[in-house]
Amino acid sequence: MTGVLYGVGVGPGDPELVTVKAARIIGEADVIAYHSARHGRSNARASAAPYLHEGRTEVRLMYPITTESTDHPGGYRGALDDFYAEAAEQLAEHLAAGRTVALLAEGDPMFYSSYMHMHKRLAGRFECVIVPGVTSVSAAAAATGVPLVEADEILTVLPGTLPEPELRRRLADTDAAAIMKLGRTFPAVSAALHDADRSDAATYVERASRADERVLPLDDVSAGDVPYFATVLVPGRLNAPSPAPHGEVVVVGLGPGDSAWTTPEVRHELAEATDIVGYLTYTDRVHPRPGQRIHASDNRVEAGRARHALALAADGARVAVVSSGDPGVFAMASAVAEVAAEPAFDGVRVRVLPGMTAANAVASRVGAPLGHDYAMLSLSDYLKPWDVIEARLRAVGEADLALAVYNPASKTRRAQVVRMREVLLESRKPDTVVIVGRAVGSPEESVTVTTLGDLDPASVDMRCLLIVGSSRTEVTERGGGRIVHTPRRY
Repeated sequence: MTGVLYGVGVGPGDPELVTVKAARIIGEADVIAYHSARHGRSNARASAAPYLHEGRTEVRLMYPITTESTDHPGGYRGALDDFYAEAAEQLAEHLAAGRTVALLAEGDPMFYSSYMHMHKRLAGRFECVIVPGVTSVSAAAAATGVPLVEADEILTVLPGTLPEPELRRRLADTDAAAIMKLGRTFPAVSAALHDADRSDAATYVERASRADERVLPLDDVSAGDVPYFATVLVPGRLNAPSPAPHGEVVVVGLGPGDSAWTTPEVRHELAEATDIVGYLTYTDRVHPRPGQRIHASDNRVEAGRARHALALAADGARVAVVSSGDPGVFAMASAVAEVAAEPAFDGVRVRVLPGMTAANAVASRVGAPLGHDYAMLSLSDYLKPWDVIEARLRAVGEADLALAVYNPASKTRRAQVVRMREVLLESRKPDTVVIVGRAVGSPEESVTVTTLGDLDPASVDMRCLLIVGSSRTEVTERGGGRIVHTPRRY
């Protein structure tokens, strides 16, 4: 009869955080195994020491390397793979002889642990039982005394070994974060936290739960003193310290509809804002956190909305002005910039963050109709006279540009699409490709490929965006689905 392999989590360091079950198995096992560096010491064994009994066989699985270079033909990964294979066979000999083996793991055996490498190599041959343990993240959170996540906040656990741009992206895209595996990675981790504007809330915890535990604000840490067994915690915004107030307006684009098209950068600014300002349809797409103020208004008061946002910022508020798509394309960035140029708002900081445009979203649904030169034009004559719009339609038609048409119609504007079609047919053939994208990115999405001659103006409303192809835009019917493209070569 073969023995059982126990993956025993012994917690983050404090022997009193070893669970009752883990202590029992450590005391009963025939063989106690643990990983160590070449110096021979093992943090896992130190945590388990009070529960060890004399007479047990101990197996030290000593890493051939830690972070240094190696002349192994397979490099660092090859050297470790060989070590894990050899270590697994050491344990297999005891298991095959019927002995129970308790393999000690710092924290939890299935959470960034060396145990899992043994588990993957032995689970198919022997019975393996996992005994969970307290993770270093839990111990670090306890050391800070600050709740890490609350309500529906999301916690992201990140290895510090990630590239700095990836760390920065993920930090901007989460509510709370725990960053592990520090040591030499700390400078890049610190830079990512500062770049993501999360450094003020970050706390550094070294050797959580142990006698030599240290807890420091991120900026008080000397990079040269950071060990591997350290963690940086960034609590969710419900419990993070409030940043010093600094008034500014950030104009953001939510994308065309699907929440997946809202960038991490924009989501971060929405979470940090004290006030959200925008057209009611767009503010409804924002899920405010407790304490955030929403200022929704009608779609025809852009200048007033911009002035209100700037006035809030002048009083110290951090204001996010929301638009759909990209805020610089027929949206609020222009209105905010125009009002911000007034002397009264000279000292208010204004930033604009990009978003995916409706034109790009619609184009993506059919292929690449905007793959070459193209123009964007709004058919709304609310802010510019129709004769200007008509002159621009003729210029686009004569230049043979593909055209993305915004604001093509509304409940009160029905004649514009009819007249657009008439003007474009002066220079374009009736078989010119037209794409009608309606509510793209929402559950009501529909995309129709038609022609300029067959375009039905009655089918177009304010939720539509039109793409009129150039004379070279092609529709290809194929087994993998219809595709539309405008060639880049002439």
